[in-house]
Amino acid sequence: MPTVSTTSVKLPAETKARLERLAAARRRSAHWLMREAVEQYVAREEARERLRQDALAAWDAFQSTGRHLTAEEADAWLARLEAGEDAAPPECHD
Repeated sequence: MPTVSTTSVKLPAETKARLERLAAARRRSAHWLMREAVEQYVAREEARERLRQDALAAWDAFQSTGRHLTAEEADAWLARLEAGEDAAPPECHD
């Protein structure tokens, strides 16, 4: 079992009441809902941060090499993928 640590969260009274009503409706504890909400938020924000880092790396690569695809080239490739084709990505160019 992973190591677990305790933390506390101060919530406005109305938010706490909403949480408790939702927990009762879902037949879960408020603790379970809060843990689930934090887990989902952290996973979503980690994914957003990975995307941001990938975008920064792509921008740096473009700045140093000038290699790119046009929007039309990317759209055509994505349309082929959407149509179910097993299409390789187009080659970048200067």
